[in-house]
Amino acid sequence: MMIPVRCFTCGAVVADKWEEYRSRVEGGEDSGRVLDSLGLKRYCCRRMLMSHVEVFDEVARLDSGYGRVKPGVKAT
Repeated sequence: MMIPVRCFTCGAVVADKWEEYRSRVEGGEDSGRVLDSLGLKRYCCRRMLMSHVEVFDEVARLDSGYGRVKPGVKAT
């Protein structure tokens, strides 16, 4: 869904680094070097960014049609 604000293990703030991390990695930089430059040294914090999958848009798209009856189809 959305990136957690803090690391689950140590409690360090990680959410403020997500946008820069994502844009730099998509730009072709090595993820390890990007994490180093962002100051994320602990492996617990690094995994928070490296393993995050952005699925909010997909869930919102699926949820928008949930429970609605399509026109022309009888509800059972």
